[in-house]
Amino acid sequence: MNQRRVSREALRAMTLDTQPWLSCDECFDRMDTYVERLLTEPDHTDVAMTTHLNACTACAEETDSLLALIRSDH
Repeated sequence: MNQRRVSREALRAMTLDTQPWLSCDECFDRMDTYVERLLTEPDHTDVAMTTHLNACTACAEETDSLLALIRSDH
């Protein structure tokens, strides 16, 4: 029998609490505002965005890219 092992990172992603739930479309709709607030308000928190970004690599990478782009312009 061929058994595949699941990495710790994959296991973590599969078992994360995703509440409050936010879809990728909703995340992308909110991303600009979220990034602007992160840059202007260091203590800003958005639980739904943070939860989604912790579980979704694609959205997290897009957010990181947007943050880097804006920071490089300043």
